[in-house]
Amino acid sequence: MPDVSAWLMSLGAWKPVLTALVMPPLSPLLMLLAGFWLLWRARPAVSWPGRMVVLAGFGALWLLSCQSVAVWLDRALLPQYPAVTPAQLQQQQAQAVVVLGGGITLDAPEYAGPQLNAMSMERLRYGAMLARQLQVPLGYAGGVGWGNADKPTAGTLSAPRPALAEAVIAEQVAPHTYGVPVTLADSQSRDTRENGENMARLLRQRGITRVALVSHAWHLPRSLQAFAGKGLTVIPAPMGFTGPYERPLLDALPSGHGLAASRRVLREWLGLQLS
Repeated sequence: MPDVSAWLMSLGAWKPVLTALVMPPLSPLLMLLAGFWLLWRARPAVSWPGRMVVLAGFGALWLLSCQSVAVWLDRALLPQYPAVTPAQLQQQQAQAVVVLGGGITLDAPEYAGPQLNAMSMERLRYGAMLARQLQVPLGYAGGVGWGNADKPTAGTLSAPRPALAEAVIAEQVAPHTYGVPVTLADSQSRDTRENGENMARLLRQRGITRVALVSHAWHLPRSLQAFAGKGLTVIPAPMGFTGPYERPLLDALPSGHGLAASRRVLREWLGLQLS
């Protein structure tokens, strides 16, 4: 009988690859390659399909690289949740603050090892501030994600160290950097769905049923979906909203940050459709 868990593990490991194939910038680049291939193969009289595919790929890459387009996509495709204050969370009787991990930097030489990436640090900073003001426990959900599941962190060539879970790093960082300890740590989750399952189980064991859930605003819709039906009252506490980055003229021009923002929004939208 085949090992079902091993099969599921191998399937999950392909999720980052499949996501990359359908997300920008790779998907428009593949369209451009397909269009140039059609032009190369076609006779001059029937070259219009290749031209159309090239034009579509170029147009998609241009538009998706604009911050203003990313902002529009965010508003059009994703549910919107307003920012909250500690006072509002206190009125709603939040018993804990849970931060969802956003990834790690595998090798940060200045820290002699792996660290939370900028996205995770932004979430942890906001979560720690809320937990400190509310005087409630701080939780962090994040293990070794599928994208890093088979990749060790830096070490000697003969003995590389296995990748560290995000929650383990957060436990080290939070008290020293933000003055708040992580007392609820889920270090086993590999994706957002498992964040909801594992953290909900941990919270129920502690008798906690009302939590403020911290993540980037564009990630929160899928995060709330992952926590639905787990016996918890979840209060959205979004941060890091998709909005204007520079002056309107500059936001209307292609940029690296615009492409990254569009990719994040489209990835979350696709995740919502498939969940």
